[in-house]
Amino acid sequence: MKHTVRFLLAVMFLSIFMAPFSARAASQGTENMKKVEPFVAEALKAAEQGNLSEAQQSYKKFGDQWLQIESTVKDDSRKAYSDIESNMGQVQYAFMQNKQEEVVKALQGLQTVEEDYISGKYPKEQASQLQAQITLSDFVGMLQQARGKVQNHNQQAALSDITKVREAWLSVEGNILVQSAAVYNDSERDLVAINALISAGNYEEADKLIGQMVGYLTPLTEKTGYTMWDAAMIPIREGLEALLVVAALLTFVKKSNSGKGRGWIWSGIATGLAVSAVLAFIVKFVFSSGAFGQNNFLIAGWTGVIAAAMLLYMSYWLHSKSNIAEWNQYMKTKSQKALETGRLLSLGVLSFLAVFREGTETVLFIIGMVNQIGTQQLILGILIGFGILAVIAYLMLYVGIKLPMRPFFLVSSLIVFYLSLKFTGLGIHSLQLAGALPSTISSSLPSIAFLGFYPSWQSAIPQILLLLFALLILLWKKINTRLTPTEETSQAK
Repeated sequence: MKHTVRFLLAVMFLSIFMAPFSARAASQGTENMKKVEPFVAEALKAAEQGNLSEAQQSYKKFGDQWLQIESTVKDDSRKAYSDIESNMGQVQYAFMQNKQEEVVKALQGLQTVEEDYISGKYPKEQASQLQAQITLSDFVGMLQQARGKVQNHNQQAALSDITKVREAWLSVEGNILVQSAAVYNDSERDLVAINALISAGNYEEADKLIGQMVGYLTPLTEKTGYTMWDAAMIPIREGLEALLVVAALLTFVKKSNSGKGRGWIWSGIATGLAVSAVLAFIVKFVFSSGAFGQNNFLIAGWTGVIAAAMLLYMSYWLHSKSNIAEWNQYMKTKSQKALETGRLLSLGVLSFLAVFREGTETVLFIIGMVNQIGTQQLILGILIGFGILAVIAYLMLYVGIKLPMRPFFLVSSLIVFYLSLKFTGLGIHSLQLAGALPSTISSSLPSIAFLGFYPSWQSAIPQILLLLFALLILLWKKINTRLTPTEETSQAK
């Protein structure tokens, strides 16, 4: 009890002690903005006179100074910071179009935001309470701003801007996914590629790729609302892969007559759903989704890699039992205790990882669209999505149970290996998005969304090695099968 009281007193003391410093930091942001705002006024004046070259030079001075003061503005008001960044992206894009009317309009927008911030129209916010809502238009603007730094060969500033883009990705990915799965996959691929190209100093290719990304994202910015079917597609898209894993596990334990195995699997599913819901609550009410972005990539990355390793083992094990004699021998030795404890635990862990990985994506996508759809439409859409998943699950389990033993094991091993291959690519790619792994982009590598295959050597090489490993196993089994019939025949005689 004493320790608790001391801790609370220490927290109160720190809060009181730090308050003056917080206020000082907040006022510092306003003072800094007053110093750099004249550069925007100069740029606007030059643009109105038709001198776009002079306007761009003045704006560049503002951009250089902004890098030095942006953290003070961000600490003062995240909303003001977000609006300034978004308008800066619009200004940069207008300069690239080289149209006086567009440049003037964009600079006026930026000046208005700055004046509102300086005059105190933006509320002071505590960082822990921020819920920065970055729209898709804001996101495109951030990309355009980064492109300007790339075109100026300013590597440090370009990398800084792309880092902000990657952190903001979580705020818009749900918006993109419900409109186009293809654009969503392309965006995740290109974010890693752009960062790698800038790091390598390949500004021409980075500029080209950012331009392509802006091009395919811009049409999606026009949509401002979602329907019940948009909401339904989120659990369907995200749930299918987890469903494949769970269905294979449940069908396997059904054929093994293992009641305990089913209990472990359902426990893993329930835990995965519960932890996903808790995570959604934390992200929604404690952090902003943008601030959680990098952590989400790390979670998705490591769960994907671990699940891939477990699925690879399971695929090998299922394939090894496709021989009827081996399966009968296995069931004979395990008839007393069904499945050994270690494998029961692994069934639960694997089902948890599969559900948790897809569950976090599902709830975060739903958070991303919750402000752009009616509550009734959202709930009804989610229920329809899960209802369709339930029907698919029943059909998969029904078909799986009806399959003869050998086809079941062969089909299941192929499905599980496919998921292992895809989770490997997705897991490594997520770690690259988080900045935990480097990325070496190659134009000779294709991009295959179905396999989670990206044009990066760090993710491609492990997947290629997995394929080679699978081919070696098949070759070994084929050679071994040629020898086995002779032994079985002699035993039969």
